[in-house]
Amino acid sequence: MPGSETLTRFRCLDTPVDRAQADATAFLAFGGEKGVELTPPSPLTRTLAGLCKADGYRATAGEVFLYHAPASSPASRLIVAGLGPREKADLDTLRFAISAAARRAAAIGARRLAVQIPTGAPFAAEPPARLGQALAEGVLIGLFRFDRYKSKASEVRNALAGVDLLGPRQDLALLRKGVARGEYVAAAVNFARGIVNEPAAEITPLKFAKIAAAEAKAAGLTCRVLRLPELRKLGMEGILGVSRGSAEEPCLIHLRYVPKGKPRRKVALIGKGITFDSGGLSLKTATGMETMKADKAGATAVLAVLRALPQLGVQVQVDGVMAMSENLPSGTAQKPGDVLRMFGGKTVEVMNTDAEGRLVLADALEFAARLEPDTMIDLATLTGAVVVALGPLATGVMGNDRPLSDALCDAGRAAGEKLWPLPLYDEYAEMLKSPVADMKNTGDRHAGALTAGLFLREFVRPGIPWAHLDIAGPAFLERDHGYLRRGATGAGVRTLLHYLDELQ
Repeated sequence: MPGSETLTRFRCLDTPVDRAQADATAFLAFGGEKGVELTPPSPLTRTLAGLCKADGYRATAGEVFLYHAPASSPASRLIVAGLGPREKADLDTLRFAISAAARRAAAIGARRLAVQIPTGAPFAAEPPARLGQALAEGVLIGLFRFDRYKSKASEVRNALAGVDLLGPRQDLALLRKGVARGEYVAAAVNFARGIVNEPAAEITPLKFAKIAAAEAKAAGLTCRVLRLPELRKLGMEGILGVSRGSAEEPCLIHLRYVPKGKPRRKVALIGKGITFDSGGLSLKTATGMETMKADKAGATAVLAVLRALPQLGVQVQVDGVMAMSENLPSGTAQKPGDVLRMFGGKTVEVMNTDAEGRLVLADALEFAARLEPDTMIDLATLTGAVVVALGPLATGVMGNDRPLSDALCDAGRAAGEKLWPLPLYDEYAEMLKSPVADMKNTGDRHAGALTAGLFLREFVRPGIPWAHLDIAGPAFLERDHGYLRRGATGAGVRTLLHYLDELQ
């Protein structure tokens, strides 16, 4: 599998914190007007709180304080990780705090870290399974590194071999259940991050298809790859047009997960998979191309979700459709003014070859609709406009069904991802009118994220609830943020896994 993963293993124990056998012990602390509050209260935590105060430690979110304990202590090093103010703490600040503690433990060479599970508000109201899941995700997502191209791999990458979560005996069974789920979810997220971080030379459309086929076989999924002859036969000119400038062959990948027993629903996930986007003849700037290996993040998220479904036992049939291409300029590349006849018959005048994602998605949406799903959801690093609107951390949600959009936003909040609904105003569809075809692939300079969503809506069959997730902002970060390192984030994976698992 491309990328790097941690090898951390978890145990859930009721061992008292002052008797935990570990190289380092971590405590989580609230910070605010009342000073530093370590949880749970004990002589040891009160002593640590005093040391923190003397050192000027404030327990802001993710802030770490390291104390070298006396030789008589079971753990030679004590780590305090900040949760920020108690009134603002939630499961995502818990992920951040535990990731900060795990990173510090790994950096100082600890092989085993013991963590005292926080008590009191707001975490006392959380089911133990959700706490366990959040703690496992924070550790595993936080420790992820992509360094396979470094001549010297990080010495601390796999230093932390185990984490002991210390909690009440009556909660241990549920904690273990949550930890197991967190391990599966984090593995899916890190799998996606590894592939998205891979250079374009290493992940071409057909190489991606090879990975998808191998993952499908390992997970017990069905896999079909539509290659160039079949794309031509079906008339998928959106995918074919985008790929004309590249020597790399495009493809469309269809994976299917069928649960044991009768499925609750049938959901189609559709992902944009541009393995590199130069903009085509509407060429991007040099700096604009630097991270365009990440333009496959939507398709990668779909693959990551599908491979995790059997492990999680989700009771929903899921079809994953990934439209794979590469967008380059050459003497054979599509040109502004070209007209494409898309799969399903609609025609599109190409005004800007850098608006290529919606072209490959249009074919993929029609393909997915023919599978007769109850719901369709697509993911794409589609527009810079959504980043202008929502910044680098939030996904824009558009669609034709408000309950579906609301459910995805709720799933994002529960999973630790930011999603925000955006409107699809019918009036703005006027911007997409073409004098020579059914529509253009771009509108004017205003409302770029919305007109992209309106374009996609034209390829969704009436009566099928559909949502479009524009992940252009959070799919690839320019700097570390919270427990996510710079680079690919696996955006959308946690949200979709939570949504599918909760779907009735």
